[in-house]
Amino acid sequence: MEQTIEETKKPKYSKEFKAKASLFLAGVSGISAIVGFGATLSAAKKQDPKYFGKGMEVHKGLTETGASLALRALGWGSLYAFTGCGVLFYSIWKISGASDFEEFRQKCGEILPKIKKNDPPVGRTEFSGMNDLLDYLQHLKSSKDK
Repeated sequence: MEQTIEETKKPKYSKEFKAKASLFLAGVSGISAIVGFGATLSAAKKQDPKYFGKGMEVHKGLTETGASLALRALGWGSLYAFTGCGVLFYSIWKISGASDFEEFRQKCGEILPKIKKNDPPVGRTEFSGMNDLLDYLQHLKSSKDK
């Protein structure tokens, strides 16, 4: 009748929840990127409409518009960034020798420095506003400098 901890340990979240959460985060990220890109284009057009329009036209001696050149650069930059980060993270994973995320988390916890618990809190934790917080931080810094 004795059960080990691993036998009774169940996943914290279901696969369905994780899939929905991933889809939500991807959707929010995508919408944020589109809105940010659109806002940047709008600001550029508002700032200098004459040259913004010229960037949409092909000029003598040029094979493509400025907008298509920028879009191509954005595509290549995104590909390089995604591939580079993927290779970096995958190599860190493989160098660690972990077989799953839980084991990887444990190995990183052993290597990285421990974060001290602040229980009970040493300093103030409640502030009436941003000015109160900034005053507290300024006085805290000045007292440490002495």
